[in-house]
Amino acid sequence: MQYVKLQIGCLLIILYIVVTYIKAATKQKIPCSRLFDALMFVAPWAVIFDGFTAWTVNHLDTVPDYINRPAHLLFFLFMDVTVMITTLYMYDELVGFSKRHKERTVILCIPGITAVLLTTAFIGQLEYRIGLTTNYSMGLSVYISFGSVVLHYGIILYLLITRHRFLPKEKILGTLSFIVIAGVILAVQIIFPEVLLTSIFPTILVLGIYVDFENPSMKKLTRYNEEMVEAFATIVENRDNNTGGHIKRTRTYVNLMLHKMRYDKHYQDIVNKDYLINVSNAAPLHDIGKVATPDAILQKPGKLTDEEYAIMKEHAARGGEIILNVFQNLDDPEFQKIAYEVARFHHEKYNGKGYPDGLVGEQIPLHARIMAIADVFDAVSQKRCYRDAMPLEECFAIIEKGAGSDFDPLLVGIFLEMRDKVTEVCKQNR
Repeated sequence: MQYVKLQIGCLLIILYIVVTYIKAATKQKIPCSRLFDALMFVAPWAVIFDGFTAWTVNHLDTVPDYINRPAHLLFFLFMDVTVMITTLYMYDELVGFSKRHKERTVILCIPGITAVLLTTAFIGQLEYRIGLTTNYSMGLSVYISFGSVVLHYGIILYLLITRHRFLPKEKILGTLSFIVIAGVILAVQIIFPEVLLTSIFPTILVLGIYVDFENPSMKKLTRYNEEMVEAFATIVENRDNNTGGHIKRTRTYVNLMLHKMRYDKHYQDIVNKDYLINVSNAAPLHDIGKVATPDAILQKPGKLTDEEYAIMKEHAARGGEIILNVFQNLDDPEFQKIAYEVARFHHEKYNGKGYPDGLVGEQIPLHARIMAIADVFDAVSQKRCYRDAMPLEECFAIIEKGAGSDFDPLLVGIFLEMRDKVTEVCKQNR
């Protein structure tokens, strides 16, 4: 028992997390991450075989080699797979996998699969050494496992360093915290092989990811926030008889553009998983300022007078103010910032002739430039009480003609490349 006390403690911690996670996720009906599910399955086995090998290596006189060596192999394999799954999970969190980039999954798996194959090939060279306080194993398989950890976590650190400008601070700090702790444990294990701290490694990984990314309570709060956003957007839509379905369609157009931008070299670093989600959730709030617009103007069936139009234009600035006031206590500053900028700046024009601030070019936040295209296209392509919907070819021509003046020309190009998908969405909702 003296050789497996640490492993038993670590196993109990992991099992507690697994049970708590499954119970909460099932009760709250929160979507689960398949990679985290896989990690919760593999990590306990890594700890179990760590404990088993810690016992067998200290009972070499009674445990035959045909049991000891395969047990060590299983331990190394489960550790390699644990590290590989963690890397895949963190890549998905920091960048986000996409259906069109399946090759990235394969590339990220190559180091782990290589480690598994090499570890298996060299397990016969494993050595058992007698220490002052405990026996331990060394050999090429051990060094391969150590190297696999260093390589995989080097990949994660590289992602953090190269993309830190586009990632939420909370995600950066959360990732760094458990990687640093795991790195310290690895360093101690390498320098002092007798301490047998390996079981803490998968425990820290599971605990860190659970606390920082997969906590069901935090997911539940996020879901409530999204529902609140949808409720605000619905209030605006119900007040404006001219914009039935506008919020749903513009959000769809924004999402189509964002997914397209993920494969464009100009935007692939910016449009990561977090940015895509935040912009998609902020899009329905772009007209939230209309709640302060008088009904007589908002629902007027004819053309607005200059005075009425001036009042209508105030909805952009008012929308930004409402978001700052309503979401000031929201524990998601990145979303608040994006929602504010989408609401305030979606009527800015690329040539500086928009409102409310007359921003020029890239002074306008990227998400507001995306929203501007989606907003205008939907406005001209749908029927209003004072005019019929324009023909789709004419609608696309308006966007194309506005490139460089009203809209960002690069984004116009992306939008026009999706003509077929946009047309399909538009026709379904006409």
